[in-house]
Amino acid sequence: MYLWEESDTWLNQYALRLKTAEATFTVHYWGVHERHTSNFLHKHSFFEICYVLGGKGSYLDDGITYPLQMGTMFCSRPGITHFIQGEPENSLLFVAFELDEKGSSEAIRDAFQALAETETCVVQNTDDMPAAELWRSLLRRSGDSPSLPDSVLPQLAASLLLALPGVFCKPLMQPNLPAMPRRSSTALLKQAKLFITDNLNDDELSLDKVAAQINLSPRHLSRLFSSGVNESYTNYVRQQRVRRAAELLRYSELTIKEIAERTGFGSVHYFTRTFHSLMHVTPAKFRDDSRSHD
Repeated sequence: MYLWEESDTWLNQYALRLKTAEATFTVHYWGVHERHTSNFLHKHSFFEICYVLGGKGSYLDDGITYPLQMGTMFCSRPGITHFIQGEPENSLLFVAFELDEKGSSEAIRDAFQALAETETCVVQNTDDMPAAELWRSLLRRSGDSPSLPDSVLPQLAASLLLALPGVFCKPLMQPNLPAMPRRSSTALLKQAKLFITDNLNDDELSLDKVAAQINLSPRHLSRLFSSGVNESYTNYVRQQRVRRAAELLRYSELTIKEIAERTGFGSVHYFTRTFHSLMHVTPAKFRDDSRSHD
């Protein structure tokens, strides 16, 4: 009934910047996976909310494991480590997004702040909820079931995001409900870079791991980095680790060892050698010079 790949690319083409009279959202990516198996322990700096259309599995959130089944909706809150495991697979919809607070009303900001702080991160039997019905309406369909026109998609996608806090929290607002080609290389590269930025503390942030997270082959992801940022995946991650380390050296009181661990270098020796090769100064000297300059 659903056109899975077509729905995925359609949403990622037409429903990324969403705006209503009261709210503005930046969507980082949508996911429409007919056979999602598992990923690994990671975290995001944004919301990622998932809806199970079929199959079974489990979801680990902040050290607690929850069962997944058809109709389950679960919320990965910003900064919380999580992990999805299929048994052996499930049909999964997901959306990763941020609220633009400057373009949103106080009531909307309060609702999504409550969502970020909620202790209810998994809700079962959501199929009859407005959010679930809206989500299913966004999917392209085969046969005689008509799909939405492109012009209506952003409005309904925004209505879905506005309805999500009400799934996991006591309602603080009442949103006004109204109404292909493969995903681009730019969108896939953006998703990979977002994931890298949010998980730099992982000292095993390999090409294979990131490729699996965004449903690509390692070879394809490697080509995206070569063509999109004109450098290898390994060099890009190394530069991002050093950039984050430089920020921590300048603006935090963490020790050199703590910074090496937080940026995924693993050891002070490797951190110092890599930092010096790119910055032409040791971490300690960089910290002293930065603070002297400030």
